Amino acid sequence: MLERLKLVSLSHVNDPALISVYPGDPPFALETVATLEKHGYYLRAVRGGEHTGTHWGAPGHFSAGGLLADELEPADLFRPAVRVDVRAACAADPGHAVTVAELQAWEEQHGRIPDESVVIIWTGWAELFGSEAFGRHPGFAPEAVRWLVETGRLGERGGTGTDAFSPDVSTDTEFTVSKLVYQRRRISLEVLAHLAELPATGAWVLCGGQINRAGSGSPALIYGVLPPAT
Repeated sequence: MLERLKLVSLSHVNDPALISVYPGDPPFALETVATLEKHGYYLRAVRGGEHTGTHWGAPGHFSAGGLLADELEPADLFRPAVRVDVRAACAADPGHAVTVAELQAWEEQHGRIPDESVVIIWTGWAELFGSEAFGRHPGFAPEAVRWLVETGRLGERGGTGTDAFSPDVSTDTEFTVSKLVYQRRRISLEVLAHLAELPATGAWVLCGGQINRAGSGSPALIYGVLPPAT
């Protein structure tokens, strides 16, 4: 069974020349501190925020007293996932907020979103990564996330995902959606890549990354774990 599973990378490469950094976050840098020629080994220092590049966020990122990275369990970082394709609506409106109706229309085609899932919106923003246009982005409407929470679809340890900076639309300076998501044991996956390789339903997401003491989250290799082909 295990050898029949397939992993797909949902992460961007962190290239200082190309990476998009959220406004106000520390710049990303890679500094060579040891070389094979001089030291006998190659090593670089990595500098950047915990939410730079592809990453996941822990509840304490937005919830006072919420769980932090080192307080989460492996099960919190390995969740069933669904992918909702909203690229057409987002192309027409960069400030599009995904609605309850859109999520319900997805369910009419693919079935009910499993409880405690990560609900990923495929906005198309990965194509803009590294450009100024990446900064203005779509997200979830607050009422859509309230519906996901209240119906158990996000549940105790589900979450949201997006190929943009945040589950909030970029114009929401109050981070309304983030405050709804980052409760209980829920996480947010952000700046995802290669969502075309993730099926609409049936996959899981596996979140790696470093576990910093009291971390707000982590830059991460995030994988889609695909079921065996039938």
